[in-house]
Amino acid sequence: MSRHRELCARAVDPLEIAAGLEERGVTDRTAADCRHRDVFTLAEELYARVPRENAPEADIVAPERSCWARVRSAARSAVPYSLPGAACAATVAALASAGAQAPEVRTGVGACGAAAVAAALWFCARRGRGRGAGGGVSGPLSVGWLIGYALFGDWLLTEVLHGGPDALPTAAPAGHDGAPTALALAFAVPPGAWCAHWFAVRARRALAGSRGLAEFAGRVRPLLAAAVALFLCAPAVLLPAARLVLGERPYAAWGDLAAGGSLAVLLFAARLLAAHGFAGAAVAGLAAACCVEALAVCAVLIARLPGCDAVARPVTAAVTAEGPAAVPVAACTAAALALLVRAVPALARASAHTPSRSGRL
Repeated sequence: MSRHRELCARAVDPLEIAAGLEERGVTDRTAADCRHRDVFTLAEELYARVPRENAPEADIVAPERSCWARVRSAARSAVPYSLPGAACAATVAALASAGAQAPEVRTGVGACGAAAVAAALWFCARRGRGRGAGGGVSGPLSVGWLIGYALFGDWLLTEVLHGGPDALPTAAPAGHDGAPTALALAFAVPPGAWCAHWFAVRARRALAGSRGLAEFAGRVRPLLAAAVALFLCAPAVLLPAARLVLGERPYAAWGDLAAGGSLAVLLFAARLLAAHGFAGAAVAGLAAACCVEALAVCAVLIARLPGCDAVARPVTAAVTAEGPAAVPVAACTAAALALLVRAVPALARASAHTPSRSGRL
């Protein structure tokens, strides 16, 4: 690190360091003396350990602080992530107060509330976006579709199964209410941010104390599993609690609870990957879940064409056996598992935890 610090400080990725080391005569034998398999794994650790010349001040490790200072810092950091929950709760309260008003008034209140929640989520995402993350508009569109389907998808699929597009009502039936799911997902943002930050901090500590990439990967994998398990507790508590607060039976709709929980885990896994520089995989997982949900509705419509009855049989069988929530449960669970499988090797790499690949979570 001392001999090649200038090379490592200027590098934009580990491959540039590997190329520079080879040009300077560093071979795999030299890497083996440093307990690495080859020059490329040695370059990856050098890239992770040496600060970049253009790294901002926020990436410099802060000195140790007192316990009270850490608590105050954590409280200040948690305030922005509480905005989606506050906006969603205010929207639900406003809709309840406007229950006797005209449908146009309720629609306007709901639209304003949805815009406020979306703005709060956008603000949280901007705070936590890693500098290596990307994805363009595909990510926000996919998240919007998934949340919209979580709120109204079951109703839409049920109506299509029983009547088709010509028989669709202009509004959801009175018995349908996505408020519990919306509240639970909004209030799951702070626990998700805390779990992601907990994982990132401990992964950086493991990187500083590891002597090789294999040792580092062995330390990070249990941390990743622990972070996911910790976050799973949030929807498991928030979803029944939201139904209880709104006057509904907490465990009356197991399908809705499973759908909301699987969606929360999917969004958490996607955010974790994106924040560490793997936005492409995150967007692909979200888009795959969107496609499954959209195809389920389209399959029912296609089945109304002559000779296409078999297209909708899987969807009809799943809805008959488990209810309309079976579609989002299957879509989000499969996508979440795929992203978590991708995260195990991706986040076990040292370069995924450098300041240039991850930011505030």
